[in-house]
Amino acid sequence: MAGTRDFLFELGVEEMPSAPLNNAVKQLKTLISKGLDDAGLAHGDVRIISSPRRLAALVLDVAEATEEIHSVLRGPSAKIAFDAEGNPTKAAEGFARKNGMTAAELVRREDADGTEYVFAEQNTPSEPAVSILTRVCEDLIPAIQWPNYRSQRWGSEHATFVRPVRWICCLFGEEVVPVSFADVKSGSTTRGHRVLSPGEHVVSSAASYEQVLEAAHVLSAERREEVIRAGIARVEDELGVRVDTPTKIFDEVVNLCEWPTVLVGHFDEEFLAVPSEIICESMLSNQRYFPTYDAEGKLTRAFVVVSNADPAVSETVVDGNERVVRARLYDAKFFYDEDLKIDLEEFRARLANVGFQKKLGTVLQKSDRMEDLALAIANEAHLGAHAASDAQRAAHLAKADLVSSAVVEFTSQQGVMGGYYATAAGEEPAVAAAIRDHYRPRFAGDELPEGIAGCVVAVADKLDTIAGMFAIGEPPTGSKDPFALRRSAIGVLNILRDRLGCGYEAIVEAALDGYLEQGLAFDKDEVEASVCAFIKGRMEQMVRDEKVSADTVAAVSAGSVTVPAQYFQLAHALEDARANDREAFDNLATAYARAAHLADAVLGSEVDSALMGDAERVLLEATDATQANVDVARSAKDFTAVIAALAALREPIDAFFDEVMVMDEDEALRANRLRLLNRFESVFAGIANIGEMARK
Repeated sequence: MAGTRDFLFELGVEEMPSAPLNNAVKQLKTLISKGLDDAGLAHGDVRIISSPRRLAALVLDVAEATEEIHSVLRGPSAKIAFDAEGNPTKAAEGFARKNGMTAAELVRREDADGTEYVFAEQNTPSEPAVSILTRVCEDLIPAIQWPNYRSQRWGSEHATFVRPVRWICCLFGEEVVPVSFADVKSGSTTRGHRVLSPGEHVVSSAASYEQVLEAAHVLSAERREEVIRAGIARVEDELGVRVDTPTKIFDEVVNLCEWPTVLVGHFDEEFLAVPSEIICESMLSNQRYFPTYDAEGKLTRAFVVVSNADPAVSETVVDGNERVVRARLYDAKFFYDEDLKIDLEEFRARLANVGFQKKLGTVLQKSDRMEDLALAIANEAHLGAHAASDAQRAAHLAKADLVSSAVVEFTSQQGVMGGYYATAAGEEPAVAAAIRDHYRPRFAGDELPEGIAGCVVAVADKLDTIAGMFAIGEPPTGSKDPFALRRSAIGVLNILRDRLGCGYEAIVEAALDGYLEQGLAFDKDEVEASVCAFIKGRMEQMVRDEKVSADTVAAVSAGSVTVPAQYFQLAHALEDARANDREAFDNLATAYARAAHLADAVLGSEVDSALMGDAERVLLEATDATQANVDVARSAKDFTAVIAALAALREPIDAFFDEVMVMDEDEALRANRLRLLNRFESVFAGIANIGEMARK
């Protein structure tokens, strides 16, 4: 049996950006594992090691050769495979073709039962690992994809990669595996840290690769993360601060260095008077510095820098970074100070020159629509006059900061800066907070606006956009949603569900009225139906994401409950009821489906008790009692109680169908029984079509 060796493949390049590097790391493990598996070369774990200048795979226990394979497959009997003249039939040709052979290569012999059959016998010889490894590596390099990044060419080469390839280190044990790409051929050397260990470093074997790297001042991504986190923990302990390390920026910093050193710099006290959001965005987005906060959550002057330089020059590195941040923060302070000199109404007037969408007008027109829509939402949510006034005022000013210098420079701070400017202008705290929060939730899992006014403005903003895009016939498609309408609809539903408690149909109508008043031409009824269906579709998906069964969702959607808070409560109540007593619920659902099938709405629901037998009277009494209980529970918005009340009808409806012939030959009896079923079905009307949940 052949032995095993560790295998190393390292592709050395000029510094790669973080995002494509992370993407390539995922691809490399899949590509190399698949390549070895497809070739039949046994191997152990595959570990990917990366840094800004390298992309490497270390594969443990790779077999020195593939195993020789001898396969024998029995085909049809010889009588079927060959005709009387000995010529192969279609059966023989098909069997041979299926196994990559010709009919002439098939073998004839008797099987254990004495019958002659044809056999496909094949030998796959053993192949040495090195030739396979060469093939796998040369195939995977051009197979790596770089989405959203343009690959580069270098020198006179036509091959492309995200950055020019400078070396390839490829070893099977201690043996160099020949691999070539572009103008580079493989060898047994890697390259160290550009400053601390420049030049080539010999890798004697695949197993020694990581030790060689560390000696050359290069750490793996996992080790770099450990070092950085340990350094940050030390800073937090020494300074008594909390270091803010957003995941996206932290991951990028890990991929910007090979030998990290955690350092601390400070900016001038005067910058603490500037809104912390633009200070932090400037540091995080532009310089990848991590801000720090004191025990009370206030920004401090200290910031964390992760250096890739020689630790001996750390003082110089800190000084240089402090100079850079000082210049950046002076810009931020200048923008903020200049913005404070301009009245918010002046900013708002300038929105007339900012387009919202070509067919939907300017941002100023959107602001006007939002203001009217905010009042409609406040009315639908039954808010008090003060809250409605705050929401209207916030909607009036919500978009004003879009033309401010600070937001033009730091676009992600739209709304946030408006909140600061509103506070400085003496607006009510609730108004300033609503302006600050009205873009929330920006993404899945983001917080909802803090105050009720902010919730109203957020819904007005998102719903206005949804209504407008549907009005001009540009709803989202499977691959196209440039205005993020799906995300906006989910945001609207979350706010309505958790904070405002109202439905969406009336405010969709109000949103469309705003466009009609602006002069936009469209079929209001048709668009309104489309928007409501779109929002309801998002709501159905949201409740399915909460592990509610598809048939439960279908049952609830068939009813008239569309207020998000009530829709979710009802869906979960139905799901829980079925889970608690599956058999009883299935029986009720099946009986309801049968009743709904037989019911005839034309007949009405007024019954003649004189024509009834015992089972019919019991069902009538249970139906009327349940209707009263359902009405009470619905008025209290207690959908668990609603479902519990409906469950009381299971035994009476089961007994009814067991004992009563609905379609009696006597027309009077038949009509009376159908009216009773109409009455039974009406109890469920507007709640859910639980027949959707019947066992299929």
